[in-house]
Amino acid sequence: MVHRDPQWSLRDNESSDWQIRGEISPRWIRVKFGDTYVGNSMRVLVVTETGKLPVYYFPLEDVRSELLIRSIHTEVDPHKGEAQYWHVDIGDRIIENAAWSYASPIAESTLLDGYISFVWRKADAWYEEEEEVFVHARDPYTRVDAIPSSRHIKIIVGGKVVAESRNAVVLFEIGLTPRYYLPPTDIRFEYLIPSDTVTRCPYKGIASYHSVVVAGKRYDDVVWSYAKPLPEVHEIAERYSFYNEQVDAVYIDGERWELQSGDRLPYKKIKD
Repeated sequence: MVHRDPQWSLRDNESSDWQIRGEISPRWIRVKFGDTYVGNSMRVLVVTETGKLPVYYFPLEDVRSELLIRSIHTEVDPHKGEAQYWHVDIGDRIIENAAWSYASPIAESTLLDGYISFVWRKADAWYEEEEEVFVHARDPYTRVDAIPSSRHIKIIVGGKVVAESRNAVVLFEIGLTPRYYLPPTDIRFEYLIPSDTVTRCPYKGIASYHSVVVAGKRYDDVVWSYAKPLPEVHEIAERYSFYNEQVDAVYIDGERWELQSGDRLPYKKIKD
């Protein structure tokens, strides 16, 4: 059995263009297949790696190993070694290649020894404490702040002013371009039509979308809102934001928005 030091929290391995970091989370993390919690731990390792989304790795002793069936499928990663895959058998169905582990990770990734992870989309639900987590594991180094602002925000689509406000909430997420959430009273809804698109965010919750139609031209899914965002960003509830990069222009206090050096656009939205 691998010894777990509850005080050990951080490990970095870095090469010229790649880094892996793991931190033992104090949060209660569970992964659910059907009605069964296959992974259930208060000492999950949250792994961040250059160019990839964060991943939850469970200590082997906190996983229902009797529900795992070894697969013939393996994958080789140049930085981590050979991953062995596992099927998950919950009785009424078998979820193929739903988990992986590194029996002998290479030297720069030995922090993964004794852990197993699950393919996010193949599980039925993930939880931190009693709160469901969407899309991917939460990065412990990502902070999201939603702050009221009196900046003058103007949105132009198809040559029309579709939204204009001095009552925005600015959402700041580390490393990403800020997003401006406007109240419905400052949106010209005659240009908006509801969309069937739904996306999920691990930091904000479930979003619904609108498209914009101006002079017969349709701009698909350029507006989104969170009716019931997660508590950490409750300030954006029932407000509307536009993809700055997909409309004609966004003006902030009269200055046209441009992506700043050091900022980037969020990951492409993942549809439900």
